[in-house]
Amino acid sequence: MSTYIRSARELRILLFCNADFKLVNMKKQMRIWHRYLGFFLAGIMAVYAISGVILIFRDTDFLKVEKQVERTLKPGLNSDGLGRALRKRGFQAKEENAEQITFQGGSYHKASGRASYRTKELPIVLKKMAEMHKARSDQPLFYMNLFFGLSLLFFVLSSFFMFLPSSKIFKRGIYLALAGLVLTVFMVYY
Repeated sequence: MSTYIRSARELRILLFCNADFKLVNMKKQMRIWHRYLGFFLAGIMAVYAISGVILIFRDTDFLKVEKQVERTLKPGLNSDGLGRALRKRGFQAKEENAEQITFQGGSYHKASGRASYRTKELPIVLKKMAEMHKARSDQPLFYMNLFFGLSLLFFVLSSFFMFLPSSKIFKRGIYLALAGLVLTVFMVYY
């Protein structure tokens, strides 16, 4: 078997037509799928890794830039309604009178409904990466996230087909996989 793929036909043969399910051929097939899927997902994994690290610091101002926002909201809101309209968690008004509400970083004029405030956001590229990481099922990115998650699950399972079950490397791999699972469960629950 050639180590280089020269045509789409050869790729189809490598990926799908080796249907002899003896352990050796299945092991070989898993290695092929693992290799090419790994190359395909390398870029996606890099983006998820970067966005995951950025999301760890979402409660800080790390990499965020200050932005002035001017919005027109419904006139006559009270402080509770203003917090909901601005979608700010833990919103607290510093001062409220008949004309305006002052809050941290901005103000709201009750008569006109004009809100002016400062906020800190990630630059647009990092913001989009973080949104990709947090995509919901009603967004188009849901399908990519689902594909990526299932691909990672395939990586987990196919890694056990890389070596013979009787080999020393396979047994060490099982111990390391169990250690990783125990560490994860420990970190999540304690």
